[in-house]
Amino acid sequence: MNNIIQLLPDAIANQIAAGEVVQRPASALKEMLENAVDAEAKQIQVIVKDAGKVLMQVIDDGKGMSLTDARMCFERHATSKIRTSEDLFAIRTFGFRGEAMASIAAVAQVEMKTRQQGEELGTLIQIEGSEFKKQEPISCPEGTSIAVKNLFFNVPARRNFLKSNPVEMKHLVEEFQRVALSYPEIGFTFHQNDMELFNLTPGKLSQRIVGIFGKNHQTQLVSCKEDTPHLNVKGYIGKPENAKKTRGEQYFFVNNRYIKSNYLHHAVANAFEGLMPADMHPFYVLFLEIDPSHIDINVHPTKTEIKFDDERTVYAVIRSAVKQALGAHNVVPTLDFNMDVNFAENWGKDENRKAAVGLENSYKPDEPYKDNAYKSFQTPTFKRQDVSGWEKLFEGAEQNKNWERKTPEREEERDFLTFSSKANEDDLKESIFPKDQENTGATFQVEQSYIIAQMSSGLLILDQQASHERILYERYSRQLNNNAGVSQQCLFPQHIQLSPADFALVLDIKEELHSLGFVIDVFGKETILIQGTPADVQMTNEKILFEGLLEQFKHFKSELSLDNRENLARSLAKRSSIKKGKKLDPSEMETLVGQLFACQNPNYGLAGNKTFVKLDLNKIHAFFNR
Repeated sequence: MNNIIQLLPDAIANQIAAGEVVQRPASALKEMLENAVDAEAKQIQVIVKDAGKVLMQVIDDGKGMSLTDARMCFERHATSKIRTSEDLFAIRTFGFRGEAMASIAAVAQVEMKTRQQGEELGTLIQIEGSEFKKQEPISCPEGTSIAVKNLFFNVPARRNFLKSNPVEMKHLVEEFQRVALSYPEIGFTFHQNDMELFNLTPGKLSQRIVGIFGKNHQTQLVSCKEDTPHLNVKGYIGKPENAKKTRGEQYFFVNNRYIKSNYLHHAVANAFEGLMPADMHPFYVLFLEIDPSHIDINVHPTKTEIKFDDERTVYAVIRSAVKQALGAHNVVPTLDFNMDVNFAENWGKDENRKAAVGLENSYKPDEPYKDNAYKSFQTPTFKRQDVSGWEKLFEGAEQNKNWERKTPEREEERDFLTFSSKANEDDLKESIFPKDQENTGATFQVEQSYIIAQMSSGLLILDQQASHERILYERYSRQLNNNAGVSQQCLFPQHIQLSPADFALVLDIKEELHSLGFVIDVFGKETILIQGTPADVQMTNEKILFEGLLEQFKHFKSELSLDNRENLARSLAKRSSIKKGKKLDPSEMETLVGQLFACQNPNYGLAGNKTFVKLDLNKIHAFFNR
């Protein structure tokens, strides 16, 4: 009988292993960055061309490698991190499998230059598809430089599965940010096609967060710290009002290793419960310090998934730490036990305590609100001098109204959050039509959310938001296809500071934005200047409109497989449509009904929900005739 089982050649085995470790350019960059950190580098430089498909180079000033180590690092299962099986449960370094460099060399052209500290000469090694092409002494700086060229050059099928350059670049930036956040004491630079995206100097974690995500994060950071015998938690969380609809700015690090965990994310979201909508995601960068013997990181080749031996305790500690941080920084309301009437006798006899209570509960404004300083989760503090007379609590209330900003947005918010009660209605026989709205007999509004239109065969009930989204979507789609967007010039152009990833995204979709009517110019490093917006958009704040559009675009990008034009049309329609709770006059309602039925697909909204339902006369008669 013929034997049919045989050992695979090393080159094929390495290519198979590379399928697990090197999934895209970002996977290779992650491994090289982690090796540079393990080499105790103080400065790491990243150079990328054509989203990593042509070149990815990582240069560090770490310990470097000897001639033997330089050759051995490209062998499978060759590592300096572990010696025995017990070492697997005491790992504090990034790499330990000994597969990364061998996998990268199997599917790319790799050139490595390395020199140990104190040595006169270094080593040059060139490999193509696991085959060594050159090895010779070379003069080079101390440290290691690894250049990965033409990734998947020998596996064309894998190369064809790579996404577009902006998508691959997004993944590269994400991997870079994760490593840069985990080690703020190391300096990092990132260059893409000879353009500098990041220049991060060594410093504190808060400085690193601002350097990566932009100055707008400087005012939203809340310090979080909790020490327990089992687990230590430290880092920063974002304020609830700065939460976003899209995920992507949530980072967990266990012993400085980035991990993904929906279970731990739920702990943070649970701590924010009641402070933000359920579909919003808060910003956080949290570091967990735990004994390596209580975790298992040898779960997946990417090492982003780990197991805890006591996951419930970790969940509880994280939730408690976040809730405590929110309370300590006055992000959530707290109960004032000092003014409890049951303890009035106790503090009333103590002059020092009485003065402290009087200071805490005084009703004089501490300081006037600054521009754009209104926070929906904070209430103003007032001062009064005497706590003995409760009737004086409201003295000067008329003079202290300046803290409440009556902006149009605030007025709309107050109207939207006010609900009427049937118990307060004096006349139960009032008209079925809404108050302050003329009864035309044909079209009217219900709950400022639905439009009722009369037809010859019955009634038509429209969802005003879903209907307007459908109208705008088809309009913006035509503008993008015909490049016929009309722009309205801004009286005062606004500049917006973006994160490097968002800035690269805007440059990628700049032509599509111009087709919609946006006029955008680059205004310095990672800053854009908005000089014009689409003429038919009703929002007057260009900055809020554009930031909302960008956030919605990223949300759809992560949830749906859409091209840029389709995504932009949906995003702008979603952001600029009439919302539920918006009062419309009869002419606006009639116009919206007419525009909806002029659409190519008027039946369904962007989410697949119905835009209208028909209630014919036969159904109406059936309600009353039995």
